[in-house]
Amino acid sequence: MTQAVVRIHGAAAEIDAAAWDGLLAAQAAPSPFMRHAYLDAMEQSNSASPESGWVPRFLTLWRGRELLAACPMYLKGHSYGEYVFDWAWANAYQQHGLAYYPKAVVAVPFTPVPGTRLLARDAASRALLVQALLAWCKQEELSSLHLLFGADEDIEACAGAGLMLRHTVQFHWKNMGPASGPGVSSPSPQEARFARGRPGGEITGWKDFDAFLASLSHDKRKKIRQERRKVHDAGVRFRWSRGADIREADWDFFYRCYARTYREHGNPPYLKPEFFGRMAEDLPEAWLLFIAERGGKPIASSLIALSADASVAYGRYWGALERVDCLHFEACYYQPLAWCIAHGVQRFEGGAQGEHKMARALMPVKTTSAHWLAHPAFADAVERFLEREDEGIVNYLDHLGERSPFRHAE
Repeated sequence: MTQAVVRIHGAAAEIDAAAWDGLLAAQAAPSPFMRHAYLDAMEQSNSASPESGWVPRFLTLWRGRELLAACPMYLKGHSYGEYVFDWAWANAYQQHGLAYYPKAVVAVPFTPVPGTRLLARDAASRALLVQALLAWCKQEELSSLHLLFGADEDIEACAGAGLMLRHTVQFHWKNMGPASGPGVSSPSPQEARFARGRPGGEITGWKDFDAFLASLSHDKRKKIRQERRKVHDAGVRFRWSRGADIREADWDFFYRCYARTYREHGNPPYLKPEFFGRMAEDLPEAWLLFIAERGGKPIASSLIALSADASVAYGRYWGALERVDCLHFEACYYQPLAWCIAHGVQRFEGGAQGEHKMARALMPVKTTSAHWLAHPAFADAVERFLEREDEGIVNYLDHLGERSPFRHAE
């Protein structure tokens, strides 16, 4: 059999988009953020580029003209925009006179969304891809390799190659009313535990937002209604647009909101206006935009991404030009959740951090990343640290499991 050939690419544009997207579509956990157009737009807009500290080094594996495996990889001179925090590791290297940067990261820039990172024809090709990544990092004398927010298949391949695993917690909502059609995934044991006490004990799809509210405990139900009433009584109304129906003026308004939110927190926005322009042009079907208006004037917006089959929604960005009590909750949770229920979306991923999301029925989910460090002593120290950290994550999940927002807790 012909030996697989490894190629390193200095830009997503060097890889055939159809071949990349075809491989992505065959994966168990694809997301719009791994689409060729998304990754290419990150570079072309200078959002994730050498100028911003993300140096593309995409790796592909070929047998003849067949693309066997591929992944996005970046050389990083910092740890911003990753959401799996290794600043302490970098500081420890510095204190010992060692260089932690540059490091290699297999990730989607600025996007802490779990999903496939190692595109592969099969498990054997995925294992070869991990070996090629490690070999390249050793050849380049890099300090480390980090695969962030990987799918189960990615993590299994990385663990098989000896990489260390690190866990974090995110908060995801699942549509659990009569409904659900083909392709609806079975609940995890944790989700089943949260669902106890519902009529019939079933995990199906809610028929509307009121049915969803009825599944929550009295205090959570009351709080959500109070928050929504504050926004309504302030005269705020919402409209939504999807895909090609999102007008250029709405994209422009959204960016004003997005940029302002970052600047209010003292940071420049990660993503450039050109990135969203590329999304509107090259990947419109992946986006759902909510705009809040008061007196006919837009005052806030939230942008949601959608999977190719529209079964999963991803809360991504938001911003407001005026302050209205509870507007953030309405724009980022209640409007998207109501839309998800009405359109049969199975899962809404609310992203990293924020225990307050549990009050809106976004349940804790463990996510996993994989890490390799070249320095043996530091690798041993980090492995011990991760063992202790993992114990804390398990305890944290158990603690959260006692705080279910559903009615069985009453």
